[in-house]
Order: sequence, then C-alpha cells, then structure tokens
Amino acid sequence: MKAYMTNGTLDHLEKIAENHPEINLYFMRNQTAAVAYYEDNGPPVFDEPRGYEIFVTKGTLQLKGYVVMQHIPVSDDGKPIFESEYQDQADKIKAQPGVYALRVLRPLRGNTYVVFIQWENEARYQSWFKADMLKNTFGKKKKKKKKPKYRAGKPFSTKYTMVDWDEVYQERIEEQNQTELDEEENNDDI
Repeated sequence: MKAYMTNGTLDHLEKIAENHPEINLYFMRNQTAAVAYYEDNGPPVFDEPRGYEIFVTKGTLQLKGYVVMQHIPVSDDGKPIFESEYQDQADKIKAQPGVYALRVLRPLRGNTYVVFIQWENEARYQSWFKADMLKNTFGKKKKKKKKPKYRAGKPFSTKYTMVDWDEVYQERIEEQNQTELDEEENNDDI
C-alpha cells in the first residue's frame, strides 16, 4: 500500500477532494500549513505528491485527532536497521493510551522516512511525551545519547490537528460577515 501527502491551502485541498470523491482524504493543519493525506495503490492524484510505501500499519485513521509526524533521514546502509527497529516498536507505540493509528512510511524518493502517529488529542500526546522524557531522563543512568547508526541527518517533527470542517465553515462565515461589516464601514466613510 502507498501513501501520498501534499501541502496547500484548505481551499485548494478541498477542491482536490471534490474532484476525487473516490479517495478517502484526511486533512490536517497547524498554524502554518495544511496537509492532505491518503492511502491507495493507484497513482497519486496530487500535482506535487510526496509518495511513500507503508511498511508498518497499526490502527485505523480517524477524521479527528492530533497527528505527529517524525521525519527521519536514513542512510542507505541503515534502512534495514531503521525498518527493523520500527517494526519491533510498532505494537508498543500503538498500545499507548490515546493512539488511534501508526504508519511508518518509506519514501518512494529520497531518504526521509516518516513515522506518522495519530493521537486522540494533543493532551494525550503531551502526556505520553512528558512521561517518556521523564523515563529517559530519570529512569536510567545518564549516558551520552549516541546518534543511531542509521541516521543520515537531523530528524524533525511536524504536528497537526485534523481538520474539523464544521469549524472551518464557521470560520468562513465569520470572515465573510467581517468583510461585509468592513465594507459597510468603508461605504459609510465616503
């Protein structure tokens, strides 16, 4: 199974969904970006897709929740080590309270894998993150952390909230109402 992602404005991504009703698209956003994601074996429907092969699948994606994506550059020699490590950890990650779904995505181009975890909400993620940090900080004797042998660069995370379309439509109505009020005020000033 393959997975595809793309970025764009919600308006643009919504049009893609309208043009492809046969595809189950998931929409997410944060303060700076909106992302559409789907899983399918067919060719991508996005103009500029980021394509992946899904090699770990746990749980079922939901239309609600909080998504954390870890982007991890992996060396060619390290790919088998990375994949084995995440296959071994998948059940432990999925068993965390509040995890809806886990996907580990192998890039079709490039060397940056994505570990996609969908949580019930941000509070569940933060609770797990803080507990994990405490365990790693105080649970073991202090050792200098070594960079895993498979890494080919510095990893980073992106975090998103699944798009609540009712909320988006309400925002659009409020924006339209504000625009009309502003136009009325400008006309009154003339």
